[in-house]
Amino acid sequence: MTSIKDQVVLITGASSGIGAVTAKRLAKGGAKIMLGARREDRLKELVAEIEKQGGEAAYKVTDVTDHDQCLALAQACIEKFGRVDTLFNNAGLMPLSPMASRKVDEWDRMVDVNIKGLLYAIDSVLVHMLERGTGHIINVSSVAGHVAMPAGAVYCGTKFAVRAITESLRQEVKGKVRCTIISPGATATELTDTITHDKVKERIGEVFKMAMDPDAIARAVEYAMEQPAEVAVNEIIVRPTAQ
Repeated sequence: MTSIKDQVVLITGASSGIGAVTAKRLAKGGAKIMLGARREDRLKELVAEIEKQGGEAAYKVTDVTDHDQCLALAQACIEKFGRVDTLFNNAGLMPLSPMASRKVDEWDRMVDVNIKGLLYAIDSVLVHMLERGTGHIINVSSVAGHVAMPAGAVYCGTKFAVRAITESLRQEVKGKVRCTIISPGATATELTDTITHDKVKERIGEVFKMAMDPDAIARAVEYAMEQPAEVAVNEIIVRPTAQ
């Protein structure tokens, strides 16, 4: 197994939920963490918490829908820690709604964050990794990227896209950069807070009563990272047992 100690990990969507919990777990294992998200107060608190526990972390306020900001985040990571070993592409939104509700602004936002933001973050590190001949890109999809559901046409579409993008990239960079898709089931995060359709929010709220702790996903990330260089974990689905 490969130790995560001293690995440099860049995390998007790092200010809460899966991103924050993963940052703390990896930092505890000795990884050096660069945090990217929009909420600076949360980022400052997370860096302070990691440092208090003896870990090493830094942050840069980043909106993943802005390509230049993603490039700046990766550059900040390289300037601070010397390189990027792993990208944990975690930023995402889930404002579910029926198509007929015509929440076009929410569709646009999901495409911008869940697809374009993912692509921008990949672009910010990929050439660097290829030049070094090593690296690991871990992208967050969802069980909704495997099975479509009512009110999830756009969200499911973005998460199916994450899987397609990651698999295509894997075939392009195999032998140099490892690529992993992690697909969470119901997880106790802020993800459902973005749902504005009342009936859908109520229905999903019932599903999320069984939600698992975000550390379940953090452990999956750690597992993928720990594999020896010649082993690539390409896809992991993690659900609550009851889901």
